[in-house]
Amino acid sequence: MSYEPKLAAALSGATMAQLSHWRHGSGAGSAVLVPEISATRPILYSFRDVVALRTCVRLRQETSLQRIRRAVDSLREDLGEREHLSAYQLVTDGGTVYLADPDHAVDLIGHKGGKSNLVIHQLVDVLAPFYRNGRHIPDLLSPRPDVAVDPSVRGGEPVIRGTRIPAAEVAALIRDGIPPEQIADFYPGVSAGAALEATDFTDYVDSYTGTPTGVGAGASRGAA
Repeated sequence: MSYEPKLAAALSGATMAQLSHWRHGSGAGSAVLVPEISATRPILYSFRDVVALRTCVRLRQETSLQRIRRAVDSLREDLGEREHLSAYQLVTDGGTVYLADPDHAVDLIGHKGGKSNLVIHQLVDVLAPFYRNGRHIPDLLSPRPDVAVDPSVRGGEPVIRGTRIPAAEVAALIRDGIPPEQIADFYPGVSAGAALEATDFTDYVDSYTGTPTGVGAGASRGAA
């Protein structure tokens, strides 16, 4: 399964403009995250990319893009870490960015090793739901109670929980005028409630088009 930018944005909380900006390097540093499946059209993200994007979104809420770029560069060039960005716990106190685990933290910008109780206190589960500019970003593995994202099921395509039925296909039937109560005629075992949740989630994904709420059309690229 690969994720087109709209779905990657919806699952990560990044805006479409941010995805575009983060794919490219700048004078302030290299690209934040280049899609590992396809960085050219059609642009396609992996599940690991989405996990890493959620980390970047959380960091960007508290620190500048320049610091994030510097931290990623330091992780690669100074520490020689070559795993996918999703493999690392990156946190910020607003001033710098740390590579952290429960017992140790390394300042990726100031390059100061040692313990940091502040950082350890801030460790968060990037898969968990959070808010960005007032918008609820859902749990990555459970974006709706009856919608699941599991890399072992259809490669991580959002499906009706407990099945291999794509949520988008169920939503398409609802949008075509099929009553929720009759979805089971097409997909046995899919309840009316699950069908409505699939439609709600698909509507949420489709909201990630154009200029996102909270990002003005005249916003500078440096603010991405």
